[in-house]
Amino acid sequence: MTDRLATTPFGGGRMTARLFAMQRRVSETQAKLAEAGGNETGTAEKWQLLRALTEARTHYGLSDRTIAVLEALLSFYPEKVLDGRTPIVVFPSNAELSVRSRGMSPATLRRHLAQLLATGMLIRRDSPNGKRYCRRDDRGVVEDAFGFDLAPLALMAHEIHEQAELARTEARRYQALRAEVTLHLRDVAKVIEAALSEGRAGPWLDHQFALAELSGRLGRSASTEALTERKLALISLRCRVEEDYLNSLSNEEMSGNDLQDERHIQNSNSDPSIELNGNESKQAEPSAEGTAPERKGLAISLKRVLAVCPEIRSYAKDGVATWAEFIKAAALVRSMLGISPDAYEKARAAMGDGAAAVVIAAMLERSDQIRSPGGYLRELTRKAEAGQFSVLPMIKALE
Repeated sequence: MTDRLATTPFGGGRMTARLFAMQRRVSETQAKLAEAGGNETGTAEKWQLLRALTEARTHYGLSDRTIAVLEALLSFYPEKVLDGRTPIVVFPSNAELSVRSRGMSPATLRRHLAQLLATGMLIRRDSPNGKRYCRRDDRGVVEDAFGFDLAPLALMAHEIHEQAELARTEARRYQALRAEVTLHLRDVAKVIEAALSEGRAGPWLDHQFALAELSGRLGRSASTEALTERKLALISLRCRVEEDYLNSLSNEEMSGNDLQDERHIQNSNSDPSIELNGNESKQAEPSAEGTAPERKGLAISLKRVLAVCPEIRSYAKDGVATWAEFIKAAALVRSMLGISPDAYEKARAAMGDGAAAVVIAAMLERSDQIRSPGGYLRELTRKAEAGQFSVLPMIKALE
């Protein structure tokens, strides 16, 4: 058997140690396959191999356009199976290769061909004049061909299929991780919503702010590390939220008598400062700042609100001594927070002027933790319209 010699590039192309070693490795592999046989056949169905390489392209550093060029090269080989035990040379012209690569420009083609050569999937077998062509005998059988040798790609088939399987496994793990993050976000939000609608004691506003920080959109290209970090943070938050919710439950609720306890709460008025279904209780918290009509139906004093929301004073030219001045300052803060007039008007209609102003003041205190003040206010408005919102838990969370 005559050993195959290394092929040097035509013209200005340089022969390098890496190119020489790659060609020698291909020749040695072909020789071993011819002599020993075994499970490794050096053959592969070309379109299945291309699909596997597409799945594993990140491992090899190949772009989708580089894969498209390889697909065009494979289309010039008439057989379905690539047999890497012998050279598989295709010799398309640049013009025809460009057409089959969806009109890719010559410069772009050269760049992607260089990438395929660098990965060792192709070997350039240049003719004496650098042209790509073949010589045929009298019967039309190809005697020699000059162009791109696909044999190295066929010899890498086993490795490529292994990398494709690893890529599929990683993709499944990635999708499972994204699904877990989505479920944690949903479950935490539901528990907080239940606690607020039931008027339970606890740092629910803090939990809402923490959840908002972890609810930012993760792009489709988010790394596994970023998803894992988000998941762990959500698990930690979920543990705190569920623990606070369980701590707020009474013995009767823990024993399953929650319906009876709910009826008891609805029919009692032991805490005169708590709003019932968004309306002021009959015994409002006493206040020196104004009468009940001035408080717009709020069962909470202006003094108490200002104690936990002092920042809003900075937006009142003559100070805040009445609910009217408080509401006026809140309108200015609304603009500063970037909340649209429409969102604020809907909040006022659903909550009342006073409650909407209190929400703005509370948001101002935590403005560094709220990414989308407008979206946050619209969500609270939606809850208020459904009769599931009260400002009292927000104030308690800030105290």
